[in-house]
Amino acid sequence: MNLMDELGSRALKLGIPLSAHLDLTYRCNERCVHCYLDHDDHGEMTTAEIKSVLDQMAEAGVLFLVLSGGEVFMRRDFFELLEYARSLLFSVKIKTNAVMIGDKEADRLARAGVEAVQVSVYSARHDVHDEITKLPGSLKRTIQGMRRLRERGVKVIFANVLMQRNYGDYPGVKALAAELGAEYTIDPTITPMMDGDRSILQLGLRAQELEEVFRNSELVGDVAEFCAPPQEVGDDILNGLPCSAGHNACYISPYGEVFPCVQFPLPSGNLRQQKFIDIWRDSPQLQEVRAITARQLPTCSTCSHVGTCSRCPGLAYQEGNMRGPSSQDCEKSYLRTGVVTAGMLARKPNAAAVSTLVQIRGVNMTGLQHA
Repeated sequence: MNLMDELGSRALKLGIPLSAHLDLTYRCNERCVHCYLDHDDHGEMTTAEIKSVLDQMAEAGVLFLVLSGGEVFMRRDFFELLEYARSLLFSVKIKTNAVMIGDKEADRLARAGVEAVQVSVYSARHDVHDEITKLPGSLKRTIQGMRRLRERGVKVIFANVLMQRNYGDYPGVKALAAELGAEYTIDPTITPMMDGDRSILQLGLRAQELEEVFRNSELVGDVAEFCAPPQEVGDDILNGLPCSAGHNACYISPYGEVFPCVQFPLPSGNLRQQKFIDIWRDSPQLQEVRAITARQLPTCSTCSHVGTCSRCPGLAYQEGNMRGPSSQDCEKSYLRTGVVTAGMLARKPNAAAVSTLVQIRGVNMTGLQHA
């Protein structure tokens, strides 16, 4: 067990919220076609309120803090908040589109000693990237901002969300990251709108495209290992936690709302009404989330993928049941391994269609059910 794993394990046993994701604003200078946020300001927390929240999180034991949005630089008090967070010794990661990072901003980020700056880059082709962000010239300005950060030694991470519009462009984005000396990550998940609207999911990769991603060694590493069929599931898996959300991590909106995770919009308290530690310890919603083990997932606990699936309880919640399967993750597990999931067969009226697909493609159903 490495140091971070040990730290996470101890935090879990002690009930400490080791990490938190705080969106400072939902306002943004881009209008990305796949964004799940409402960009209007419905009453963001004030500078004083956010500082109070940071104090409360530090006292509760939070060490790792993500400051995001929207676009964090839309807040004029961003650097005041960042520098206050660093004074409390948080390890801070920033998520931004870097469009507003000039020399002064880059200097100040470097002086603040942020852990990393994550920037969304959709394509190395300006027309494709700008068509996704709906901001003309955005890629040029994003690259300029990232170059300024790298020149000052700030760690930069490229976050490349893959969808149909930019599927073929990831080699160029990866090459651009290498040129700048930045890390590169991909994410093939499109998230439903926070108001429940699922229409943007149609922007996501098609099954064939996702399958090709999973068989690209430049993206996933050892393909044979990554795409290996699931193995036998033991009690350690079934008695384990489905996700860290709500266990040693949480999400806070610009309005003080607390959720288990940014992708898990289960209202669990509001910091304008309660202290952070009281919500963390006593929220009935968070307690419910923490009570769920893999064994208590009615469908997923019967599936051989339960130990290797990327199942997101937040995505499952947005489909109507936090204890149910996430259809997006079921599809990923199936396309990655060729083994049909219990969630796919449980969905009706699609069960017959899945069976037909199995017959046509000769898909492996061995080990689907382990109990």
